[in-house]
Amino acid sequence: MAAFILKRLFATIPVMGVVALAVFLILRLSPGDPAAILAGDAATPESIAKIRANLGLDQPIMLQFVNWVWQLLHGDLGNSLLTLQPVSVSIGQKIGPTVSLATTTIVFAVLVAVPLGVIAAWKHGTWIDRAVMGLSVIGFSVPVFVLGYGWIYGFAMTLRLFPVQGYVSITEGIGPFLHHLVLPTLTLSVIYIALIARITRASVLEVLTEDYIRTAHAKGVSERRVLVRHALRNAAVPIVSVIGIGIALLLGGVVVTESVFNLPGLGRLTVDAVLARDYPIIQGVILVFSGAYVLINLAIDVAYTAFDPRIRY
Repeated sequence: MAAFILKRLFATIPVMGVVALAVFLILRLSPGDPAAILAGDAATPESIAKIRANLGLDQPIMLQFVNWVWQLLHGDLGNSLLTLQPVSVSIGQKIGPTVSLATTTIVFAVLVAVPLGVIAAWKHGTWIDRAVMGLSVIGFSVPVFVLGYGWIYGFAMTLRLFPVQGYVSITEGIGPFLHHLVLPTLTLSVIYIALIARITRASVLEVLTEDYIRTAHAKGVSERRVLVRHALRNAAVPIVSVIGIGIALLLGGVVVTESVFNLPGLGRLTVDAVLARDYPIIQGVILVFSGAYVLINLAIDVAYTAFDPRIRY
């Protein structure tokens, strides 16, 4: 297992290198000039050129990339062009709400979607199956921002059960923490519940046709035990895959959700940095997201071996 994990870790190094190069070139070659934004509307060409020189933006692109990679190898993500604050500090200040929202969303989605998918497969062809699949189609179809504003109007403004926006750290109490995350979690989890439920249904439905399932029924094993111990366990690999994909997709979904609910997380930080052409912040956030994505894929690979040891070979 240790060799398997090390092999996967080494395989991520070139992936992260390609991601870093792509992000750097896309940002540098796209239209817009952060020096002009910093200088303001009334700036003269001379003042803009001076700012570009101070920021090192007048150097050749490849030299800028080499300097940036050298900083990365020393654990330095650079400084924000706007606040002059270290990028690592900015990300550290904003990562809490994003991790909290992603965690509550994926936990809630899994706890709801997996049982729904198993029940839909068990009751295949019945109204329960059709209802679950119908709800999953709706979950795929409704945009995240529409759901968010719908929850805000219904539960925050009309019923006044939850706050419209804002974030409370878990250090201030688990109750206020969860109270502020209920609506963002509901908003972001709908599409993942739909995705995980559909894959769970398809995987369990396929396993239920296997001979060992019929043998278990013939031996008098209870329906619950058949579904959980035999069907769900043997259908776990594709389910784990789609859960991992869902976690990775959360990295993009939080941007819209945090904007709707005014959560001070990495999503809002990214939007603000893009509007201001703050290269170091954008690069740092994307590298964090990419690193998280790589670690998630590694965790999925390890989980595969727990359900099917043959995969490691």
